[in-house]
Amino acid sequence: MTTFKRNIIITGGAGFIGSHVVRLFVNKYPDYHIINLDKLTYAGNLANLKDIETCPNYTFVKADICDFENVQKLMEQYQVDGIIHLAAESHVDRSIKDPFTFARTNVMGTLTLLQAAKIFWESRPEGYEGKRFYHISTDEVYGALELTKPEGDAEGKGPYGNDFFKETTKYNPHSPYSASKASSDHFVRAFHDTYGMPTIVTNCSNNYGPYQFPEKLIPLFINNIRHRKPLPVYGKGENVRDWLYVVDHARAIDVIFHNGKIAETYNIGGFNEWKNIDIIKVVIKTVDRLLGNPEGASLDLITYVTDRMGHDLRYAIDSTKLKTELGWEPSLQFEEGIEKTVRWYLDNQEWMDNVTSGDYQKYYENMYANR
Repeated sequence: MTTFKRNIIITGGAGFIGSHVVRLFVNKYPDYHIINLDKLTYAGNLANLKDIETCPNYTFVKADICDFENVQKLMEQYQVDGIIHLAAESHVDRSIKDPFTFARTNVMGTLTLLQAAKIFWESRPEGYEGKRFYHISTDEVYGALELTKPEGDAEGKGPYGNDFFKETTKYNPHSPYSASKASSDHFVRAFHDTYGMPTIVTNCSNNYGPYQFPEKLIPLFINNIRHRKPLPVYGKGENVRDWLYVVDHARAIDVIFHNGKIAETYNIGGFNEWKNIDIIKVVIKTVDRLLGNPEGASLDLITYVTDRMGHDLRYAIDSTKLKTELGWEPSLQFEEGIEKTVRWYLDNQEWMDNVTSGDYQKYYENMYANR
């Protein structure tokens, strides 16, 4: 039996961000055993990890993070000393329609992992020494920022306002999704304060890149342009978001897991604010160019729809702490990241077609039914 330097559970590792983190850790740390724990809900797709699925330091486990007894068994079976927790329901529109699912997965699932880790780690002779529970959260827990004209051109001024979310910003969630994530964040910090568990929390901005489920803005619009379908824009498209290339987020998670200070919070952002309507126009221009369409050919697909309930106007992350203390910063400018992203989706149309048709779920349902 192979002995590994570390045994790390990554939850939600078949999802968008999780698959990039799993791939990075499996490839970069051959002496780590990476256990990908994923329930394979609609957003989980093992096709995201085909390139590393046979690696000797990788194990996939289909399980629910809310199943306390099973999580306890996995902690013991794999002698887990680290958890990187990404599994979450994350689509705001879905949370508005079904808040119970978000509370169950995001709150009770996190609590299940925390309690299972606590019991197992406290049973070890070394206790919490060398252990780490890393919880990935969202900038949406902070609420919303005003959309204002910045004062001057000084460093640190954003294009849409002078205020940014900092690690000390008061929580003020506005949707069932962000409320569930805020609750889970509080539980993680409470386990450190109460039991001394070595925890870290990070709050990230909007991610984009390969393997994102096409209910999200960028892959949805790429696919809709390809099929000449409407591009639904909430309100007037004035909402502002900070965008982070997913590979850069995975790099940040790596740095923070290994070098971040226990009980600290780190914000992870792209220093990259865009209005939704402007990012949509960049996506349209890029897709049309790569498809050989005349410039602006798909602008007529933009369709303005009734705004989402409780739609926060602006998010903007200040990642200065992460850059100053741990030396991380984004590697890509947005235009470069969008170019790579659009090319990936256009070059991997079979992946997109399998996801939008639901065929990927049928394949893995049959795989596990036959085990």
